[in-house]
Amino acid sequence: VQLQASGGGLVQAGGSLRLSCVASGRSFGNNVMGWFRQAPGKEREFVASINWSSVSRYFAESVNGRFTISRDNAKNALYLEMNSLKPEDTAIYYCAARAQQPYGASAHYRRAHDYDYWGQGTLVTVSS
Repeated sequence: VQLQASGGGLVQAGGSLRLSCVASGRSFGNNVMGWFRQAPGKEREFVASINWSSVSRYFAESVNGRFTISRDNAKNALYLEMNSLKPEDTAIYYCAARAQQPYGASAHYRRAHDYDYWGQGTLVTVSS
């Protein structure tokens, strides 16, 4: 099983980026998926999550209103649209998938140990 994240890069403050994560080896169409990030010298932190049907979406307060999470189950893919980027958004962004409790109604999982599969990360750098 592999989660491949892509789309990171260098962007100026106020700009936008769209991250993608494509899963292979198994389907995650009925599972919660999420994005986390880790800045240099800091712990990994929750960014956003989405349930299997896209009805439930949950965001960290620091990105709420600026970031959007979406998924395409037919493509086994997860996305993170990031707008109004700030230098403090600079981090390696990781996608993750939760194997437990498929077809759950809630995406309210914000702890790293709630997730069972992780991608390798993609670097986002926001310059001031």
